[in-house]
Amino acid sequence: MSNLYGDYNTKIDYVFKVVLIGDSAVGKTQLLGRFARNEFKVDSKATIGVEFQTKTLIIDNKTVKAQIWDTAGQERYRAVTSAYYRGAVGAMLVYDMTKRQSFDHMARWLEELRSHADKNIVIMLIGNKCDLSYLRAVPMEDAEEFAQRENLFFMETSALEATNVETCFLTILTEIYRINAKKPLSSNGDDQNGTSTLLKGSRIIVPNEIDGGGKKGCCFAS
Repeated sequence: MSNLYGDYNTKIDYVFKVVLIGDSAVGKTQLLGRFARNEFKVDSKATIGVEFQTKTLIIDNKTVKAQIWDTAGQERYRAVTSAYYRGAVGAMLVYDMTKRQSFDHMARWLEELRSHADKNIVIMLIGNKCDLSYLRAVPMEDAEEFAQRENLFFMETSALEATNVETCFLTILTEIYRINAKKPLSSNGDDQNGTSTLLKGSRIIVPNEIDGGGKKGCCFAS
């Protein structure tokens, strides 16, 4: 696998739609901004409705265009999100590791995701804001147990410090690519949905990424 980003003039081999879901203010938009543009906006406002960013990268010498969709977590926008899952081949369940309630809501978000998306969608659980470890309200063991039980990938991230952000996106996109690589190409640069039917994924283990402050993340799937 190569982590080099593709040239925008290069032919697109795959387009993969990945959705970000979770409560409001857990950092979904900041994660997307850090991955897509390497930006972090301190004064970021709540997302209204739905928006998406794209990023092109190279995986196994193939050009993959990732379309990462971000929606508001507030209840009043739930009607928007039902159609939002359509065509998604990957999903990131994001909680704020300093807010226990946002983690407790993960089961509800996962249930909603599985009721609307393809049953074999690749899913990653993300505990964001690990730079605030002194305010931790969700032990890593709780998140690992939930991820293992539900067969999810798991990683802790910090959009502020860019800890594990690129790693988590590359991990889920690589898993999606491995599932789709043997299929006939069904998407192009203008396709917004990518491939919608997935097979069972295989285990990926990514080495822990350690930043200057010694914080760690992990990733696994059963």
